[in-house]
Amino acid sequence: MNNLEYKGYQGSIEYSKTDKCLYGKVLGMTKDCITYEGITVEELENDFKEAIDSYIEGCKELGIKPRKAYNGVLNIRIPSEIHSKIADMANANGISINAFIRESIEQRLVIND
Repeated sequence: MNNLEYKGYQGSIEYSKTDKCLYGKVLGMTKDCITYEGITVEELENDFKEAIDSYIEGCKELGIKPRKAYNGVLNIRIPSEIHSKIADMANANGISINAFIRESIEQRLVIND
């Protein structure tokens, strides 16, 4: 995947034929929109980093916590039969449905801390 990464944020890379420039936005941000642009890849990367730094500094000045992309809340829709099986397995293991799903995903992704 060709995304920019900086301080835990990921950004897209797009090209505008009309403006003949590169541009993008920070991915996974639902309430705040952080955009950047540049003529060259280096300019795009620099503007991306400056946009992130500016966003974090602006939040600091306002006394608010900067939002993170992909905040850890994920709503999914699954068939009721699968939901029931997950609940049964979670209960049998003495854990919550959320904990069961999180552990299952971690095992599938092979997350190494």
